[in-house]
Amino acid sequence: MTDASGDLPDNEPPPEPPPPPRDAAGARRGGSTPDHTTDFQTHVRSARNEFESQVAQARAEFEEANERIKQRTGRDLIVATLIGLAIGAVLIASLIFLKWAFVLFALGAAMLGIFEFGRALKGAGRKVDLIPQLVIGAGLVLSGLTGLWLHWVAAFVAVALVIVWRVMAQMFAKDGRTYSAVLGDVLIAGFIQLYVPFLASLCLVLLRQEGGEWWVLAFIIMAVASDTGAYAAGLSFGKHPMAPRISPKKTWEGFAGAALAALIAGVLLSLFMLGLPWWTGLVIGAVILGTATAGDLGESMIKRDLGIKDMSSWLPGHGGVLDRLDSILPSVVGALALFYLFSPLTA
Repeated sequence: MTDASGDLPDNEPPPEPPPPPRDAAGARRGGSTPDHTTDFQTHVRSARNEFESQVAQARAEFEEANERIKQRTGRDLIVATLIGLAIGAVLIASLIFLKWAFVLFALGAAMLGIFEFGRALKGAGRKVDLIPQLVIGAGLVLSGLTGLWLHWVAAFVAVALVIVWRVMAQMFAKDGRTYSAVLGDVLIAGFIQLYVPFLASLCLVLLRQEGGEWWVLAFIIMAVASDTGAYAAGLSFGKHPMAPRISPKKTWEGFAGAALAALIAGVLLSLFMLGLPWWTGLVIGAVILGTATAGDLGESMIKRDLGIKDMSSWLPGHGGVLDRLDSILPSVVGALALFYLFSPLTA
């Protein structure tokens, strides 16, 4: 009710405004559809929760599988894969985009390999002169960029220098070391130069050939494919040890996987990278398979003799640099020989 002046009395609330008119669909004009918006948000939250649940489940299953692999092989699969991809990217970029940048890559890998090998030998009680080994080894690696005769002279001089250095150092040491131990130290000094820097220098010999960067890339891919095939097949099907006294975890099933991977990679790379007939890929793949397997077993025998599992722990999931070069270094010998044999067939 109102008073005589037409104003509302103080004790009565004002009337509510009329609701806005509705359109044909029943929605209020100028307003929103709260029911529809709430339903949409609910669906979004539900889908997001389901996706997060599936991701968490997949991650848990992957971590469980990775843990089983780690327990069986002692390697972290995730970390090893990431590091392998990173190294592969640097390697491919150095060969494809700037050929001579690979020289720095090869030199650095060889120096790290010498250091790892020398430190492992010293840990086993051998006398190794690391600084002379590194300096002389660097010169031997770079000699691969020179002429053939000078390269072989450099190899002979490098071995002679480290042997003379070790003999002279032993003479001044006067530590009562036995003759057999000194002889072993001398032989090992020469072996380090031949095993790491000399084989790395052959890679540079192959690199400086016409189209050599493609041969370097191809044989490294084949060696890696062989290792990967052996790892995958051995992990999945391996039951029969291949050389239990040298490397108990290597199996014949793993070797079969390595052979299949190396031969397939050889054929594909010969056709599409090297411009060679398909049958040469079978020959190249078989040779790289043999040299990679021999190199892998050879380093395993050295590590078993030294009483170590890896040369170092610089590359998590892989071990050391030399643990990754064990199949590549011997394979360069076969790759260089095959280059001279098959390069006249290049299309």
